[in-house]
Amino acid sequence: MICIANLQYGWTLFVNPLAAANGWKKAAIQSAFTAFVLAQTWIVPFNGWFADRFGPKPMVALAGVLIAVGWVIDAHAATISSLILGEVVSGLGAGLVYGTMVGIAVKWFPDRRGLAVGLTAAGFGAGAALTVIPIGNMIKASGYAPAFQTFAIVQGAIVFIIAFFLAFPRPEEVPAVTADNSAATRMRKNSYTPAQMLASPAFWLLYVMMAMIATGLLFVTAQVAPMAKDYGVAAILSLTLLVDNIANGGSRILFGALSDRLGREVTMAIAFTCEALGLLGLIFAAHNPTMFMLCAAATFLASGEIYSLFPAACTDIFGPKFATTNSGLLYTAKGTASFVVPIAALIYASTGSYSTILGVLVAFNIVVAALALAVLKPLRERAVAEELRIGLGGGVVAGPA
Repeated sequence: MICIANLQYGWTLFVNPLAAANGWKKAAIQSAFTAFVLAQTWIVPFNGWFADRFGPKPMVALAGVLIAVGWVIDAHAATISSLILGEVVSGLGAGLVYGTMVGIAVKWFPDRRGLAVGLTAAGFGAGAALTVIPIGNMIKASGYAPAFQTFAIVQGAIVFIIAFFLAFPRPEEVPAVTADNSAATRMRKNSYTPAQMLASPAFWLLYVMMAMIATGLLFVTAQVAPMAKDYGVAAILSLTLLVDNIANGGSRILFGALSDRLGREVTMAIAFTCEALGLLGLIFAAHNPTMFMLCAAATFLASGEIYSLFPAACTDIFGPKFATTNSGLLYTAKGTASFVVPIAALIYASTGSYSTILGVLVAFNIVVAALALAVLKPLRERAVAEELRIGLGGGVVAGPA
């Protein structure tokens, strides 16, 4: 997960150099980022289907190859089309890694899913903290192409080697979880097939909520370097990126563990309220370097947790048997959210202000925090109560209402 982190969170470092060297518009460059996110997210359900049946090794080994090839293509891209191709290839590799690792986490640790997924996803969220400064230094010293190519080969090779050490647990290797608590559905004995999950309104509620929050995270991820330049605080960019990536990774552990105690929905409401405050700070205080860094970090801290809470909630509700595939289908909400990045870049180009975009993202967070408490929580509780009432047998119930 650490080896795929800067494929997404280091991208912002390449935007200005690509624009300067090739004369490309930033909105066009960000379309390649959208292509990356779409490829990364939409491959995950298919990867989950294969991984659930054939194990994690072949999927992650293939990912190592794709990761290397993708950034090598980026290094030599002479047109926007070839840049998009490189991002699609690297996105496929990142998706194979991400989906498989989350599947491993939810299968191995059913009694602490929030924490397990949080720790795993933290590698993706915080891993770029190890590389953003070396990448930035290499871009300044040698240009963006050597940076792309060097990190492509190193990251791809590490992922390829690690693939052969991965395995899903056998039934006797995982804890038997039978008690319910306030954090999650612990008595889930049935598992929903992907088709059954897709027929459940609970899934689509989770999907819309995740897409709305991912929109803000992806926008800030892609635009933080251009924003720093436009706000006149570029001098603090390297430190901001370092802090952002640590906050992003730490959020997945912090809120994942918290959700095991307080419940997924309560934790969501707390996090999304905090993110709304961080985004408000980027509207009103971002010209101050310290406030820019702190508000960007708050945004990453409060939004990164969707990648631990939502897969855990999905497995709580729909069961562990098809968890890799089901969590992968939910993860495509990130791909849906990615369309906002080039659109937002165009809005900024026409208005010269980030206020409208950030204001919409503040509203998204407030709405989703309310949905978590007012709709998702009672919906899940009713589903659990009905499952317990009918006395589960071996079959699969119809699903959350």
